[in-house]
Amino acid sequence: MRQRVITAVVALLIFIPIILLGGIWIDIAAIALALVGLSEMFIMRKRIIVSPDFFISCLGITALVLPDGFFKNLPSYLTRFDIFAITVALLLLVTVTSKNKTNIDDIGINTLAMVYIGNGFHSLIAVRGTQDGLALLGYILVVIWATDIGAYQFGRSFGKHKLWPVISPNKTWEGSIGGTLSALVCAAIYLHFFPVGYAHFTYMILITLVFSISGQLGDLVESAYKRYYGVKDSGKILPGHGGILDRFDSLLFVLPMLHWFGLL
Repeated sequence: MRQRVITAVVALLIFIPIILLGGIWIDIAAIALALVGLSEMFIMRKRIIVSPDFFISCLGITALVLPDGFFKNLPSYLTRFDIFAITVALLLLVTVTSKNKTNIDDIGINTLAMVYIGNGFHSLIAVRGTQDGLALLGYILVVIWATDIGAYQFGRSFGKHKLWPVISPNKTWEGSIGGTLSALVCAAIYLHFFPVGYAHFTYMILITLVFSISGQLGDLVESAYKRYYGVKDSGKILPGHGGILDRFDSLLFVLPMLHWFGLL
C-alpha cells in the first residue's frame, strides 16, 4: 500500500501540471503514454519491441494520437487516418518480408491496439484543447477516480456477489454500484462549482451514470485481455499500480465518448 501511495503522489505531481499547462505539453505526454501502452501490449504478447512491426505501429499510433491541427499543413486530401492506413499497409507487408514470422493475427492485434490506445489518448488531447477543456477534463477525472475509489471501498466493506468472476474475480456488484453512486455524488458537487459547457445539469448527471458504467467496462476489458495473456499487470512502469494501461483503462474507454454525447 505504501508503494502505491508513493507512486500515486509522484504521478500526480507530474500529471497535474501537464494538464494545467495543456498545449504542447499534453501532446507530448499523450504520445509518450500511448507508446508505452503499445509496448505493454507487445510485451504481454511476448513480442519483441525491437522489431519492424513495433516501429511501424509506433508511427501509426502517433498519427492517431496527434491533434488534428498538427496535420493542417498537409495536402487537404491527406488526413491522419490516411497516414494510419499507410502504416497498416506496411504492417501487412511485414507478413511477407518476415515469411509469416509476423503473421496476420499479429498485425490484427497491432492494428486494434493502435486504434484502442491511440484514439483514447487523442481524445485526451482533444478534450484539453476545447474552450473549457480544463473543467471538462477535471469532470471526467472526478467521475473515473470516484468510481474506482468508491468501487474499492464499497466492495471491500459490503462485497458479497461477484460481478464477473471469470474475468475479474475480485470485483463485486456491491462495489460496482457503490462506485457509480460515488461518481454521481462527486460529479454533482464538482459540476455545482465548475459547470461544464452549455449542457444542462440534469443531462450531465445522466451521462455521468453512463461514463461511470463505461469506465468499469473498460476496466473489465483490460482484465479480459490480461487474463488471456496470463499476466497480472500490463506493465511495471508504475510500482504498486502496474502499467500505463492498468491506470488508463477506464479513461481510454470514456474519453472518446465525450464526442458522442456532444461535449467535444
